[in-house]
Amino acid sequence: MLQTTTVMKLSKLFLFLFLIIGITSCSKDDGKISFTLLQVNDVYEIASIQGGEYGGMARVETVHQELLAKNKNTLLVMAGDFLNPSLLGTMKYEGDRVRGKQMIEVMNAMNFDMAAFGNHEFDLSKNDLQKRMNESAFPWISANVFHKVSDSISSFYQQQNGVKSSIKGSFIKEISDEDGTTIKIGFISVCIPSNPKSYVQYTDMFEAIQKEYKAIQNNVDIVVGLTHVKIEHDREIAKLLPNIPLIMGGHEHTNKNEKVGNVQINKADANAKSAYIHTLNYDKKTKKTILSSELKVIDATIKDDSKVKFVVDKWQEVMNNQISQVVENPYAIIYATDTPLDGRDTPIRSIQTNLGEIIANSMSFSFNNKVDCAIVNGGSIRIDDELVGNINSVDVFRVLPYGGPVLKVKMKGSLLTKVIEYGEAAAGSGAYLQRSNINYENGIILVNKKKITPTKTYTVAVSDYLMKGFDIPFLKNDNPEVIDVYKPKENETSFDIRKAVIEFLKTQ
Repeated sequence: MLQTTTVMKLSKLFLFLFLIIGITSCSKDDGKISFTLLQVNDVYEIASIQGGEYGGMARVETVHQELLAKNKNTLLVMAGDFLNPSLLGTMKYEGDRVRGKQMIEVMNAMNFDMAAFGNHEFDLSKNDLQKRMNESAFPWISANVFHKVSDSISSFYQQQNGVKSSIKGSFIKEISDEDGTTIKIGFISVCIPSNPKSYVQYTDMFEAIQKEYKAIQNNVDIVVGLTHVKIEHDREIAKLLPNIPLIMGGHEHTNKNEKVGNVQINKADANAKSAYIHTLNYDKKTKKTILSSELKVIDATIKDDSKVKFVVDKWQEVMNNQISQVVENPYAIIYATDTPLDGRDTPIRSIQTNLGEIIANSMSFSFNNKVDCAIVNGGSIRIDDELVGNINSVDVFRVLPYGGPVLKVKMKGSLLTKVIEYGEAAAGSGAYLQRSNINYENGIILVNKKKITPTKTYTVAVSDYLMKGFDIPFLKNDNPEVIDVYKPKENETSFDIRKAVIEFLKTQ
């Protein structure tokens, strides 16, 4: 009996020891770890677009939460361009222009892990940009943008609770998994120098990102890129830094999936119409990374996250209240197209696009087409995106957030010629003209298919902004070659250029 009891006690002891050994062996660091990166870029709209079919940050957050449930080591990142252009950003809230405040509130609610500078961040004034950086609960990074004051430059900074933190060219995140494997991930970033501002100094992007890589490579296990440059720049960076597995980029607005050597380059579609999900498996012993990437379409099949939707709805109410003062039923579909209407910055400021032509035709339409031609500066078209599918009045407001009346201007043909030539010479800038009923034939400007007669008086539909001389200095009311300027009354379609476009599209 005693022997039996002893045997039973020994058996229990061995079982206990076996369990302890088993648990210990299971929790031992195996040197392997998996983490996920959820990438969005060029997001200007917090709500869904195209009649609610695509996008919406509340939907992105649902994807984010699903990924976190699968792997706690999931990081949410923004590859630049999120403060501007935005319809909401142009509106007033509590006495001030919003200027990207709505996006920061949404990103904070989503617990973003970091954001890279994009060129459109510098559309804001230095004071407004500083406010947005200070309000951010996440770090910003960029290796080649600096704050310029007179002849000196310094790092941009975030100030929270009275403490200033310099914005750096890299960010290091340490993560661990259940068995104790711990690694440090380094993120490096640069921004395209395409938006010169007096308070911004850009340094060479290629030199800057190489320098940042060298500075952190020995302090981290793995380095990835978070850039906002052209795809050809990302390709060059991949050649310069062949050991990084992934570059998450922005700027183009359409999704990209390329590989240069062993470096994967990915960009999602603008306005969160899609997001990239990158799964990286890293082995500390071999120092090898296995990467798989999935382009996730963000559409109506994804439910809204309630927490983020609450913030989005707050700002949408602000917007809707102001839009309803100009048009009724702002979300009613007014037009549908399978052909993308091009309002991207580079084309709209360089060539005649289909969207630019629609806007100019709408200006003529607002005066019952009783004008000879119509012109609008490309810089007033601020969506920096393409419109496709169902289009509503809100989309038109996104295209032309600043509004303003369409003026009917009588001017001499000699002035009209100079205006058109100036706009053509300004290709690449906001002064480039989108136009209606103006063509070129063998280098000759034609209006109504006829060569312009210098002494003849032409009636031209012109955007109010252009007639203030901002883009074309000599195009002002007091120019002696301006014969007459008619400013529409409040009940007329031409009273607001957005109303003109909306009413024109309804007839198409």
